[in-house]
Amino acid sequence: MKPNLYLLKGGDLEMAVTDYGARVLALLVPDRNGQKADIAVGYASLEEYLECPGERFFGAAVGRLANRLGGGAFTLDGKEYHTSLNDHGNTLHGGFTGIDRVLWTVEALTDSSITLSLLDPDGRDGWPGNLRIRLTYTLTAENEFRVEYTAETDAPTLCNLSHHTFFNLTGDASRSIQDHILQIEADRFIPTDDKLIPIGEIRPVEGTPFDFRAAKPIGRDIATEDEQLHRAGGYDHNWCLPSAKGLRRAATLCEPVSGRRMEVWTDECGIQFYSGNFFDGSYAGKGGRIIGHRCALALETQKWPDAIHHPDFPSPLLRPGETYSHTCIYRFGTE
Repeated sequence: MKPNLYLLKGGDLEMAVTDYGARVLALLVPDRNGQKADIAVGYASLEEYLECPGERFFGAAVGRLANRLGGGAFTLDGKEYHTSLNDHGNTLHGGFTGIDRVLWTVEALTDSSITLSLLDPDGRDGWPGNLRIRLTYTLTAENEFRVEYTAETDAPTLCNLSHHTFFNLTGDASRSIQDHILQIEADRFIPTDDKLIPIGEIRPVEGTPFDFRAAKPIGRDIATEDEQLHRAGGYDHNWCLPSAKGLRRAATLCEPVSGRRMEVWTDECGIQFYSGNFFDGSYAGKGGRIIGHRCALALETQKWPDAIHHPDFPSPLLRPGETYSHTCIYRFGTE
């Protein structure tokens, strides 16, 4: 396996991408003074992404079912399927291989965009159907990082694709993200059990630490005596976005010192906010900096987790003749 490296530029942004897992290895963004820093948390070398000394999903495309599948099993058209169990008896981000531990094919490359494709074969990690995925990363003149997916299958399957860059807008992964200011455009979230599997409820954020409708520091309520926060060690939940169709803003993240601002736009129904609870300082990232507890965060637009087991959740089912599509935009600026 010999991953390749590709460099993109668009507007004031610069990006490094590899075909191994369609990963973003670096994303350089200017601060309010025009000074660029790499805000994508990850390893220092391509070899470390292959060896994976710690976090597996740095910068990766994730699927074919992003997030968690409870019990690693589901029934589809009367047949039961079992997927690989890689997360406390459940399936996380597709399983042991997923779409992040394979080489993708580069179909097109320009100075500002790259299009990659992958055939995720029938039976890998237990998933039915040959799933053909096409993914385009684009840096625009408007300082947007666009992620655009399409997928088709030759047999009924589940499909929920997402992008998993871990961000720290300071550009230093040894610094906490708890002073970042976050706003999430949602008034409901999905509570989970102690293995982070949805319990089937949809709760209002009002009156809870999950209320980010008004922008606030991530760390303000993170230590609150709340059952959901305690179970996850912080935030690791799905927020239910308004049902309006088309692209809409899902979240806004700001870092006060640098002035960097990142808006997240999507046409999907959910956004998973993860506050870096499981980083423990046991390994280093870029520049030899130790990646400590809550020093990186993820904002992943996607369908709701474990949806196949909850009839009231938007369905992740994909059938032959249908086309899955998903657009996520990370839009950068300063304040």
